[in-house]
Amino acid sequence: MKLLLDFFPVAIFFAVYHYTKDMILATAILIPATLVQVGIIWFKTRKIEKMHVVTLVLIIVMGGATVLLQDKTFIQWKPTVVNWLFAAAFLGSYFIGSKPLIQRMLGGQIELTQPLWNKLNAYWSIFFIAMGAVNIFVFSYFSEEAWVNFKLFGMLGLTLVFIIAQGIWLTRHIKTDQLEQD
Repeated sequence: MKLLLDFFPVAIFFAVYHYTKDMILATAILIPATLVQVGIIWFKTRKIEKMHVVTLVLIIVMGGATVLLQDKTFIQWKPTVVNWLFAAAFLGSYFIGSKPLIQRMLGGQIELTQPLWNKLNAYWSIFFIAMGAVNIFVFSYFSEEAWVNFKLFGMLGLTLVFIIAQGIWLTRHIKTDQLEQD
């Protein structure tokens, strides 16, 4: 259910765009859809994750600029900005706090050596940087419709491939006694 809720605004944007072929209208509908998403999350959990706050703010700011200025470039840059902010958070975690961000997120579920946590954090940083760059490439060199399709299917597909690859990498490095306990 959480995954469906996370993709609700993107799915609405995609549906409106494919029905109307109007990115400005799709963006105008994306803004309240994201507000509804965050409202539902808050209502159900009484808390909102930082990722949702960052995404909401960027959709309001960049989506608002898209609608007000009638310029789709702002909304096309949003995935890049989000991904690069996540990359900055992962990279910044080497300097702020005692553990890399990925270790703070997953440290309660798996046990790795510190060098492996650092590598995993670096892989996530590289992934987010690359996703931002690929987004720029797609909206710069492909049609508007191709970018909309990439935003939903391409980014989701690349993320799933990365998570599966990360899972395979992790299974090679998780301590054997941890696997036997589970």
